[in-house]
Amino acid sequence: MKHLITYPNLPQRMLKARDGLMAHFRPILNHFGLTEQQWRILRSLDEFGQLEPREICEACQISSPSMAGILTRMENAGLIARDGISGDQRRVIVHLSPKGMKLLGKIGPLIDQQYAYIEQACGKQIFVDLFAVLDKFIDLKDRPIKQVDLP
Repeated sequence: MKHLITYPNLPQRMLKARDGLMAHFRPILNHFGLTEQQWRILRSLDEFGQLEPREICEACQISSPSMAGILTRMENAGLIARDGISGDQRRVIVHLSPKGMKLLGKIGPLIDQQYAYIEQACGKQIFVDLFAVLDKFIDLKDRPIKQVDLP
């Protein structure tokens, strides 16, 4: 049977690559009782300091309805804190709590070591090239690319 689509399924390959990579980090996250979504939030807050929930949704690729529950569970666990923004009662800012920072201090060296092992297995240049290529794909959303005409 002839294939009807000639290009390889790039989104599916990216998902498989992500899953293959995360297999090396899940044992660390599981050891500390974190879900992958919680870990993405902790990493983003570590990187950016404080974010509004909508910014966390974008940074972590988590839907808004899911985010509300995840943030509530993380706040109940003492990993994050939410503070109101003065002048706008509808908005909140999320940041790491002292417990969240302490947890990152324990996990961070393990995550870095695991990255180093992966880099040793694959080679440093693959990491450099991969980040460059991924950045180009991420930037596609801001480029004017022609869209097919729909029937």
